[in-house]
Amino acid sequence: YTRSAHAKADQSCASCHNNVDAHFKAQSAGEKGPVPTMKNVKAADLNATCLSCHEKANQESFTSSMHARRNVACTSCHSVHTPKSMSGQLKTKNDTELCFSCHKAERAKMQRQSHHPVREGKMGCSSCHNPHEGDKPKMIKAESVSELCYQCHTEKRGPFLFEHAPVREECASCHDVHGSNHKRLLVQKAPNLCWNCHLTGSGHFGSGDNYSTEKGVPVAPTGAPSGYPTANSRFVGRSCLNCHINIHGSNSPSGAYFTR
Repeated sequence: YTRSAHAKADQSCASCHNNVDAHFKAQSAGEKGPVPTMKNVKAADLNATCLSCHEKANQESFTSSMHARRNVACTSCHSVHTPKSMSGQLKTKNDTELCFSCHKAERAKMQRQSHHPVREGKMGCSSCHNPHEGDKPKMIKAESVSELCYQCHTEKRGPFLFEHAPVREECASCHDVHGSNHKRLLVQKAPNLCWNCHLTGSGHFGSGDNYSTEKGVPVAPTGAPSGYPTANSRFVGRSCLNCHINIHGSNSPSGAYFTR
């Protein structure tokens, strides 16, 4: 404890613990006395103790966060006496290891072929998430998932002359941000991913209904010329992205279908 941030800030045991005087008095008399432990204190009460000093805006909002609503205490992540990381007094050597101790599904996704460089140590969970945040979805550091992604992927932000609706809606419509077995963190392999919106006869892969009104997206015309791939050959070295290369949006005057 003497090497901790609390000790350096001249915080004594009595700053957090009750019955400290009675404990020390009993110890001086060779008796055990009351032990000022906080092991049985409710999470909300523990958090109130911490927040009585840690009153920055992002820390104060913790009480309305998903973590607090699920009875996560400050001491679930932070160690007051024996931290393994002096940055934030974490119970583990870094925030990623700490988050993965509970978020095991996300940990598994990070082992997939396509992933953000978290396990390589180039970024951590706190690059995108604020564990104390109370009013943002998924405790992210932005107003929306897309706004968060655009902080790094600025070239995808737009606005574009021709916009792709799913891009404007949310990046997570097509990408699994924690990891995927498909390239570019895609939730499915193209063309299956594209077919979620471009339904019956969609793209150049089926018989089609001229132009579908389903979701307002175009599909291939009936009686497409010979040489077009069929539904049965859609996986043979073919992908919608082979032709529709600017799928996030295009500023080309002839880029209405994102082919340039």
